[in-house]
Amino acid sequence: MFEKLLKKDFKNSHFNKAMNFQKMYINSSLALVLLLCLTCACQNKIAQNTPAIRSVPVTVEIIKHADIPVTFEYIGVVQSSHEVEIRARVTGYLDQIAYKEGLFVKKSELLFQLDPRSFQAALEKAQAQVVGEQAVLWQAERAVKRFLPLYEQHAASQRDLDNALAQEMSANAQVLAAQAQLTEAQVNLSYTTIRSPVDGLAAQANYRVGALISPGQDLLTTVSVMDPIWVNFSISEQDVLRSQQDRASGRLLFPPNDNFAVQLILADKSVFPETGRVSFASPTYDSKTGTMMIRVSLPNPDNTLRPGQFVRVKITGALRPNAIVVPQRSVVQSKNGTFVFIVDQENKAQTRLIDPGPWNDNDWIIYGGLNNGDKVIVDGVNKVLPGTPVTIIESAHSESKV
Repeated sequence: MFEKLLKKDFKNSHFNKAMNFQKMYINSSLALVLLLCLTCACQNKIAQNTPAIRSVPVTVEIIKHADIPVTFEYIGVVQSSHEVEIRARVTGYLDQIAYKEGLFVKKSELLFQLDPRSFQAALEKAQAQVVGEQAVLWQAERAVKRFLPLYEQHAASQRDLDNALAQEMSANAQVLAAQAQLTEAQVNLSYTTIRSPVDGLAAQANYRVGALISPGQDLLTTVSVMDPIWVNFSISEQDVLRSQQDRASGRLLFPPNDNFAVQLILADKSVFPETGRVSFASPTYDSKTGTMMIRVSLPNPDNTLRPGQFVRVKITGALRPNAIVVPQRSVVQSKNGTFVFIVDQENKAQTRLIDPGPWNDNDWIIYGGLNNGDKVIVDGVNKVLPGTPVTIIESAHSESKV
């Protein structure tokens, strides 16, 4: 009886364990299915919330080799082509300022008048001295005329004749000296009247009426010739060397005989109507600034340009043959080098390292890194990264700038 009960309990225990295991298996399966469903739902939600990568609209420039006119631009200072310092040549008191300060004067126009009275008196004294010496000469000549027939008749000695001739020559020398003093007195008197030696712009007078003027030291005023006018500007040593290297390599051509055309841009951005030419280039560098001075001469018929005025100097006439240019805004500079973004065959942005040259107006000359047909992104550079899909909304050829 006891054995039957044990067997029955053993069977019931195994049955209960089997049932519990089956329930656990079913619960685990349900949990796994629920977890998979939740995972799929989350992934679908994430996929729905993640925006698709959009194509960036850009404008491009299609690279094409072309002959590019070159414009060099510098800051220049206007200078008179002939500035005359007006100084007195004799000492005297200033009696009159005869011109209007700051206005234009004509050649030989009266500027200043010094007190002439002492110089007039010196002139009259010199005139009297000439008359006195001429009287002595006349007397000596009469003595020679008297001694000549007497000497021929042996009534006068050779010594007497020689003395008479010597007195005549001495008197003649005194006349010449007196005449020289007279000329000097006339010149000194003329120096009391100071006239303009050129047509030009007269500056303010540095002395007033009544001032004692010393010759050579005291600057009365200046007269500046306005037409033609000069414009001076400086070129750095680096620019000069780079131009020489580009010319030697054939990347830059200068006009025949370096006959550049020069145009000026005024402070209000207007263009000066007259063009000029380079008239002088310094053979040496300024050791203080490391620059070379260049001078331009050009007409100034209306006196628009004035000394000391700043202008922008644009020099044209040079040419870069078979060159590549890109707009400056398309070039990106970084610590790894200079590059541009180009559009590849899959309409995606890619970086391209370049070898940049100098600027040319709003463009950048490119020495290497780009080829014909490359599409360089101009507008939209700040919106793309390597691999970004792009849409070209506008394109332009480099040759359109020529």
